[in-house]
Amino acid sequence: MGLFNFVTKAGSKLGGKIFDWTHDEIDLTKAEEIQQEKIDDMRAKSIIENIEESGVDIEGLDVKVEGENVTLGGKVKNQENYEKLSLVAGNQYGIGSVNSMLDVAEPEPESTIYTVQSGDTLSKIAKKFYGSASKYPVIFEANKPMLTDPDKIYVGQNLRIPPQ
Repeated sequence: MGLFNFVTKAGSKLGGKIFDWTHDEIDLTKAEEIQQEKIDDMRAKSIIENIEESGVDIEGLDVKVEGENVTLGGKVKNQENYEKLSLVAGNQYGIGSVNSMLDVAEPEPESTIYTVQSGDTLSKIAKKFYGSASKYPVIFEANKPMLTDPDKIYVGQNLRIPPQ
């Protein structure tokens, strides 16, 4: 798995972070256009913050954003961390793909990446992949800390579905 695709109009938005990161540099009394390079820098900063907040261990984190595309570099312990970091980066509004160049110290079987569709619940997804709706906690646990509540998923969100 190196390239992950995402729905660009889904995910967390920068919102007020743009103001926080630029208010010292912009004269707010006049309209100014923010260049794509600045937007890319802000998205990279947001992704780095989200990765730090996720608590997933990574050595030598490197994040590059060019438009809708993110490239991640660094070293992680296992496949789970590799996939989680790729999802943290990609489940952000405006990001369309993540090229994950992370080195994995202990390779493991890859998870399936599933894009949430309208009407999906974790129970329905568990039924589809595991044959039992009651296995939804497996999917919920696999997607922590991105998921904080099993009832709070959104259309377009990518989720890890670990192998059985």
